[in-house]
Amino acid sequence: MKKILVTPRGYAKYGAEAGKRLEALGYTMDINDTGKPVPREVFAEKAKEAVGIIVGVDELDAELLKECKNLKAVVKFGVGVDNIDLPTCEEMGIKVGRCLGTNSNAVAELTVGMMFACARHLVSTAMEVKNGGWNKPTGFELTGKSVGIIGFGNIGKNVARMAHGIGMKVYAYDVFDIPADVLAQYEAETRSVEEILTSCDFITVHVPLTEDTRDMISDAEFKKMKSTAVLINAARGGIVNEFALYNALKENEIYACASDVYTSEPPAASGEPWVEDLLKLDNFILTSHIGSRSQESEINTVETATDNMIALLSE
Repeated sequence: MKKILVTPRGYAKYGAEAGKRLEALGYTMDINDTGKPVPREVFAEKAKEAVGIIVGVDELDAELLKECKNLKAVVKFGVGVDNIDLPTCEEMGIKVGRCLGTNSNAVAELTVGMMFACARHLVSTAMEVKNGGWNKPTGFELTGKSVGIIGFGNIGKNVARMAHGIGMKVYAYDVFDIPADVLAQYEAETRSVEEILTSCDFITVHVPLTEDTRDMISDAEFKKMKSTAVLINAARGGIVNEFALYNALKENEIYACASDVYTSEPPAASGEPWVEDLLKLDNFILTSHIGSRSQESEINTVETATDNMIALLSE
């Protein structure tokens, strides 16, 4: 039996027709339709039988992969592959694919939404009104402000497009050279990370989590930022050191931060005593890793994940 294991809940919701394409090729689909994450022990047992896995946030570490004797291909239902042990996959001859570009617009829209939310105190004000208050905090406009985009891939470019449309000045950094014609589309200029940290009103991070980017934003980086700076992280937990962030927000070293990710999700799982205090800060917004959770993004990702799985298993 050639089984494809699918854990992302979005595939169960939007992937009925896409799954039929794999079934037509002789594969049996084992799709998580519970509406909940798959427990680790259940995922491990199912993975051992699969020839292909379309995976979301489930950990495919070396220990588990070495027990997956039938596994030929893994497709990430998204972009970041930090939950997949790539060296072990290479060692075992397991092909790995990603769904590049399918959620770029969704993540970029959330990023810009978070910029507005921080600038105009939307979350704290809404909560106060729900609790009977009627305070009217004064915020600031995005038009005319500068945004520094660290990581200028598909998501970063979409953030630049939206920010430019708002009337912001766009600065970009990437480890690869950014072509002049690409920058020209957004009237953008390149800057170093250091220059972005010290000069930009908004700083948004769109890099993968690697050993090089872990704690990329920590104590030293916060001290370089303007006291009016707003930090956005819709990339990966671990890129921003959360204890350093807590101290920076508490001491008003920066104006605000909004994040869609956390090193341990949910944050309470970290067991750190200061996390509760971080979550209570009015100048901190945390959402539950919903950057890619739009209908359009999930439909795109379903189709791309299916295409990638078919291609990898055909090689």
